Amino acid sequence: MKITQAFRFEAAHQLPNVPETHRCRRMHGHSYRVELQLSGPVNPTTGFVLDFFEIEASFGPLLARLDHYCLNDIEGLENPTAENIAIWIWTRTKPSLSALSNVRVYETPDCWADYAGEDAGD
Repeated sequence: MKITQAFRFEAAHQLPNVPETHRCRRMHGHSYRVELQLSGPVNPTTGFVLDFFEIEASFGPLLARLDHYCLNDIEGLENPTAENIAIWIWTRTKPSLSALSNVRVYETPDCWADYAGEDAGD
């Protein structure tokens, strides 16, 4: 079974490793959407893979570190592409949500990055 919980945050960033002429080199902001997908068996007693309130409690402090901040100022997000944000979230969330199977980060409604731990050794 797979379950997904979505979260939103607002943040500013600029991409330091793109050419000077690239519009994302300038400081700008996004209304991000993050989806945490968890996979596992349904507990026959609770009927849950994991209670959504537990996911929210686990991810909440990390979400607070992102919301209404400049992402470039957060350690590990000096180059805050959607891909790097997804990896950053995975690395910090997987230890407390062992059933985490995918992190999706929407930079816009039409652009997103998916990360399932490929580079994290999982």
